[in-house]
Amino acid sequence: MAMATLLAHHQPKRRSISPAPAPPRPLHSLADELLFLVLDRVAAADPRALKSFALASRACHAAESRHRRLLRPLRAGLLPAALARYPSASRLDLSLCPRVPDATLAAVSASAAPSLRAIDLSRSRGFGAAGLAALAAACPDLADLDLANGVHLGDAAAAEVARMRRLQRLSLSRCKAVTDMGLGCVAVGCPDLRDLSLKWCLGVTDLGIQLLALKCKKLRTLNLSYTMITKDCFPAIMKLPDLEVLELMGCVGIDDDALCSLEKDRNKSLQVLDISNCQNVTEVGVSSLVKSTPNLLELNLSHCCPVTPSLVSGFQRIAKLRTLKLEGCKFMADGLKAIGRSCVSIMELSLSRSSGVTDTELSFVVSRLKNLLKLDITCCRNITDVSLAAITSSCTSLISLRMESCGHVSSKGLQLIGKRCCHLEELDLTDSDLDDEGLKALTGCSKLSSLKVGICLRISDEGLTYIGNSCPELRDIDLYRSGGISDDGVTQIAQGCLMLESINLSYCTRITDRSLMSLSKCAQLHTLEIRGCPRVSSSGISEIAMGCRLLSKLDIKKCFEINDAGMLYLSQFSHSLRQHMRLAEHDHCTFSGYYT
Repeated sequence: MAMATLLAHHQPKRRSISPAPAPPRPLHSLADELLFLVLDRVAAADPRALKSFALASRACHAAESRHRRLLRPLRAGLLPAALARYPSASRLDLSLCPRVPDATLAAVSASAAPSLRAIDLSRSRGFGAAGLAALAAACPDLADLDLANGVHLGDAAAAEVARMRRLQRLSLSRCKAVTDMGLGCVAVGCPDLRDLSLKWCLGVTDLGIQLLALKCKKLRTLNLSYTMITKDCFPAIMKLPDLEVLELMGCVGIDDDALCSLEKDRNKSLQVLDISNCQNVTEVGVSSLVKSTPNLLELNLSHCCPVTPSLVSGFQRIAKLRTLKLEGCKFMADGLKAIGRSCVSIMELSLSRSSGVTDTELSFVVSRLKNLLKLDITCCRNITDVSLAAITSSCTSLISLRMESCGHVSSKGLQLIGKRCCHLEELDLTDSDLDDEGLKALTGCSKLSSLKVGICLRISDEGLTYIGNSCPELRDIDLYRSGGISDDGVTQIAQGCLMLESINLSYCTRITDRSLMSLSKCAQLHTLEIRGCPRVSSSGISEIAMGCRLLSKLDIKKCFEINDAGMLYLSQFSHSLRQHMRLAEHDHCTFSGYYT
């Protein structure tokens, strides 16, 4: 017994063995929904990171292939391989491919997965009926097709489009060779159409539109701008039961007789109507129009008939009207005042470039429109501080104020904007008397996301410092030709507005590479305009290329110190840059080069 006790005391104690740690879960064990959420976050921060992720392992490569939904190739020849690599892609954007021949579309059709739902060919040429026939056969579930600017496409191409029976959205804008025959094929073959654009389809007449309205009863959005339609097709259009948006801009065949014919055909579903630039329409036609569309939310009469009190009084019939656009109109005596009496529910009012807008009438209008959120008085050159005082005291909930080139408003008047309208998100004071005190007053507008202060010669770095310190949500700033700006001001914007997406520094001749170095820290920047900035060089461009991976638009014309070295950095790092010539807001051409 004693020996047993002794042995028990000297027996080594057993150590408890902890379970081995569980091996890490392999990537393929994660649900695709969770993995795709992670990849969405990665792509938002840096699209090139997805390529790095795909190269990490076979599992990552397969996951990234399943995740990709949008394909935007640079060259048509890459299409078959891209579709094979990404079988789950549902949207194909060929807008960067200037030429897409039928043979390429046939090859695409041979490798395309049935998952494709949307194809954009709006900037491509070289294809015709044969290519569209191949697409129709390979993509039975295609719901969205954009053929805008297809001036080479005619009725044969439209007949092949008609084979895509599940189409819900179709754009044939500027397909000038399409006639009623082609449109008739589309109407019969695509009865599920919801959204159709026939803008600038000069071969389409009333007959084609009548057949369209008869066969496509589900249409919700119809754009017939700049077509040759007349009053004969209006009854058929107004009988569409679900039509919500109707655009008739620049239709010379629309006159008072056409609009008066609508009085018998009331359309209760129509919410948005655009008859801007219909120069044969007068007050008589508009009065008849408002009687037949009682549920309108938005009405655009820009560059149309003169605005009189009797015209506006008819708007009382549209109790739900929220947006009224009267750009380029001539206001007769008390015409603007009538808006304050008849349209008290208006939330957005555009008077851009309209004549006859005076302090007295504008002050009266804004005093009555208590729900106004957006106001555009661009180039209303007769208004003064009186109007601005009325606007800022009566419309304190404004989120958008555009008043470019209102030259009679003083710097002291502009200070009222920031002091009283603290909810502003968009502000355009281009070509105004704004100074640093006016920018200081905007420090209370913490939600400001867009600020345009181009050609404001009295602002300096001091004013931009106020903005950088007080507007963290700023995404777009325009400093075009604001010559008092230097590197110090741009640096304050870059450091304080990390969400910045677009900046225009064209002809700000004092800025140097130091500005570009500070902007390179704005990872969300996609638009940079530095035309006519002679002191920036390839060194600054290289910093932008490496730091701003989302850059898609770059204007460096007249920047003579940028050479091939800068271009090499862009070719290596700026894979989102597009090649695109366009006319910018201040009538100067912008070059956006694609360097890959």
